[in-house]
Amino acid sequence: MKAFIVNFSIAFILFAALCSCGNRYFFEDYRHVPESGWHKDSVIIFKIPADDTMNNFDMYLNVRNNVNYRYSNLWLFIEIVRPGGETVKDTFEIILADPSGRWLGEGFAGLKTRQAIYRRQFFFPVSGDYHIKVQHGMRQDLLKGINDVGIRISRITS
Repeated sequence: MKAFIVNFSIAFILFAALCSCGNRYFFEDYRHVPESGWHKDSVIIFKIPADDTMNNFDMYLNVRNNVNYRYSNLWLFIEIVRPGGETVKDTFEIILADPSGRWLGEGFAGLKTRQAIYRRQFFFPVSGDYHIKVQHGMRQDLLKGINDVGIRISRITS
């Protein structure tokens, strides 16, 4: 009986590990920001190959900051360039700390990851490569304390 429980436990752990290895997201990627800082003229670009024009998606913006970041928020200028060149521009604020100064998001050892929904239930109108350009919109020219910026796109399942 003891051998059965051990074998069953091992099989369950392996099954859970295999199931969790699959990518649950349509797209997920991070870009590292240099330790010297993120200059206001520096644009982070994500290339998203999209061939699914039938489903809806949610898009998230992810920011990893260290606890030495001087502000509680981060303003971003976002530009989405569709295949064919049509462009949509937007301004987005992500809140990184609550009013008392407590960092939001997940993390340890002085690094926090904050995820915020940017677009709900959008779709890709045409197939092709989409480019998402992200630039910080803070008043400071050189922004220190931001480690990574990421995009996550999840397919909405019904």
